[in-house]
Amino acid sequence: MKHEHDFLPICREDMIQRGWYYYDFLLITGDAYVDHPSFGTAIISRVLEDEGYRVAILAQPDWKDLDSFTALGRPRYGVLINGGNIDSMVAHYTAARKRRHDDAYSPGNKAGLRPDRATIVYANKVREAFGDIPIVIGGLEASLRRFAHYDYWEDKVRRSILLDAQADLLTYGMGERATRQIAALLAAGTPVGEITGVRGTCYLAKDPAVCSFPALTVASYEEVSRNKRAYAAANLVEYDEHDPVRGRAVIQPHGDRYLIANPPAMPLNTQELDAVAELPYLREPHPVYDSMGGVPAIEEVRFSVTHNRGCFGACKFCSLAFHQGRMVTSRSHESVIREVTALTQHPGFKGYIHDVGGPTANFRRPSCKKQLKHGLCKNRDCLAPTPCPNLDADHSDYLQLLRKLRQIPGIKKIFIRSGIRFDYLLQDKNGEFFADLVKHHISGQLKVAPEHCVGHVLDAMGKPHIQTYEKFREKYQRLNQKYGKNQYLVPYLMSSHPGCTLADAITMAQWINKTGRQPEQVQDFYPTPGTLSTCMYYTGLDPRTMEPVYIPKSPHEKELQRALLQWKRPEKRRLILEALHKAGREDLIGYGPQCLLRPSRPAKPEAPAKAGPSGRRGKPAPRAAAPARKNAKPPARQGKGPGKKRR
Repeated sequence: MKHEHDFLPICREDMIQRGWYYYDFLLITGDAYVDHPSFGTAIISRVLEDEGYRVAILAQPDWKDLDSFTALGRPRYGVLINGGNIDSMVAHYTAARKRRHDDAYSPGNKAGLRPDRATIVYANKVREAFGDIPIVIGGLEASLRRFAHYDYWEDKVRRSILLDAQADLLTYGMGERATRQIAALLAAGTPVGEITGVRGTCYLAKDPAVCSFPALTVASYEEVSRNKRAYAAANLVEYDEHDPVRGRAVIQPHGDRYLIANPPAMPLNTQELDAVAELPYLREPHPVYDSMGGVPAIEEVRFSVTHNRGCFGACKFCSLAFHQGRMVTSRSHESVIREVTALTQHPGFKGYIHDVGGPTANFRRPSCKKQLKHGLCKNRDCLAPTPCPNLDADHSDYLQLLRKLRQIPGIKKIFIRSGIRFDYLLQDKNGEFFADLVKHHISGQLKVAPEHCVGHVLDAMGKPHIQTYEKFREKYQRLNQKYGKNQYLVPYLMSSHPGCTLADAITMAQWINKTGRQPEQVQDFYPTPGTLSTCMYYTGLDPRTMEPVYIPKSPHEKELQRALLQWKRPEKRRLILEALHKAGREDLIGYGPQCLLRPSRPAKPEAPAKAGPSGRRGKPAPRAAAPARKNAKPPARQGKGPGKKRR
C-alpha cells in the first residue's frame, strides 16, 4: 500500500504500518528529518520513492552506538549518506574555530547531535554494521571534499573523503540524476565496484584506464600535501572542469589507488526540475521533533519557493560553483504558481511568501547562449571584474513570474530575500524589474553583497569593483524616493579575505564611515573546502595567476580587521586604536568628519592635598569620630559567609 502523504519510515514500527518487511535503501543524514525540498535528504528520498523504491530515513543516529545503525535492519540494495545541508565542521565551528552553541538543523536548536566529519563517521559505522553493503556518500560535505583538500580545522591537506569514509561511490553536485542511475544499477544486480560510468560521481580504482570519459590527471594527494604550487594548480583544474558541457574527468592519485571524478552531470531541465519540486513533500519536520522544540531551520523556508538552480556569479569564496555549478536552470511559471497556490492552503500561512529565489534570486537563464553549446568560459567570469559583452541580462521572465504570483488569491506580499546580484541587475537596461522590486518585493530592507571596497581584494573575491555597488545604491535610493518608500539597503561585508591587508581594512572602515551606515553584521572569511579562496588562504597564491597573495592568518589580525568594519561599537575601541597605530593612521583619530575615533579624554588631575595643622601638605588629619547615635545599627556586612544572614 502506497502512503504518498506520509513521512518516510524512521523506525521499524513505521515500516510495519506500511506493510513493509524489507526495504531497498537506507538514507542517513546529519540533519533532523525535514520533508521539505530545501533539504537534500528530502529530495533524494522522494526521488527514489518516485522511482518505486522503498526508502527509510535514519536521521542523526547515535554514532557511538552501533545498534542505532542496525535498528531498521539491512536494506536490500545499499546505504546513502550525507552530513547534512551544510558541512558538519561549518555547522559546529565558527570562522575563529570556536564551538557553536546551537544548530538550526537539529531539534530544539541543540548542538552536538551529529559528530564532527559526520559523513566519515556514519560511513565507517555502516561498514562496521553491514560489512560489504554498497555505500554511497553525497551532499555538500562529500561534494566539496571529493579531491584532496585543505582542511581549515586541522590546518592540513586531507585526502579525498571517499577514502576516509570507506565508501564505494561519491555523488557530487545536485545528485538526482546520479542517484537514479546508481539505484537502477544496484537493483539490477550490478556489483557496486563496476559502477564507474555515472556522471557526477567519484570512485577509486587501481588502474586509471577504467575511466570511460576524456580525462586529465592532477598532482597526487602526496604531492599537493607537500607542494603548495602543485596544490594551487590542481585546485584550478578541478574548478575549471566542473562544467557539464565541456568538463572532463579528473584523476588524482592517492597512494597506490586513483581517485576518478567523472564529469559533472547535466543540470535538470525545466520539466525535470518541476517534477522534483512537486514530489509529495509534507514541507514540515517529522512530528517526532515536536516535543523537542521543533527544527528551527524550517522557519526560514516553510513559506519560501526555490525557482532556480546554479549560479554564474562565481564568487571565489562561495562553494556553489563547486557544488551546484555555474549553469543556471529554472522551473516553469506553472510549477511555481502551483506551489505558491498550495502554500496559501497551509494552516499557518498568513499571506506572505518569504522568498521566491535560489542561489541568486534574479538568475532565470544561462548567462549567455554560447554557454548552452560550449559551456562556461575557462578564463573569464561572466560578471567580474566587468560584465562579459555576451552577458544576457534579461529579467523579463522573472518579472512576469513575480507578477503572476502577486495575483494569486490569498497572497498579500511576495518578498525576495535570497541574494540579488546587483551588477547583473544594472546590466538590464529595461528598468521594469528594478522598479517592481522596490515597489513590491522588499521587506523593509534589501540585502546585497558588495563584500569589500578595495579593488584588488574584490578581484581576489571575483566581485565587481565598488563603483558598481555605489551606482546601484544611488539608483535604489532614487527609486525609493520616487515611489515613496523608506527601505534600507543592507550591504554584506567580509573581513580577512585573502588579499586584504590591515590598510585595506582601514580603507573599508573609511568607506563605511562615508556611507553613514554601520553594518550590523560582518562575516570573517571562512575557508571551506574546495573553493579558490580557500586555495589562496592555504597556499598564499592566486591559482588563476600563480601570483602571491597576502593572507591575514593570525587570529589577532583577523580580530583587528573584523573590528574595523564595526568601528563605532564602544567595545571595539581598544582594537581600533591598536589597528590605527599599527598602520600609522593616527590621522584618523580626531574630530574631523573623516576620523574614525575621538581622542581619549585626559585623566582629570588630582586636587592638591590641603595643608594639615602642622602646615605641611600630606594626608589630611583624621576627623574626630562622630558621636554615636542612639539606637544606631551596626554597618551591613559586605560579604555573607555560608549560613550567615545580614543583620
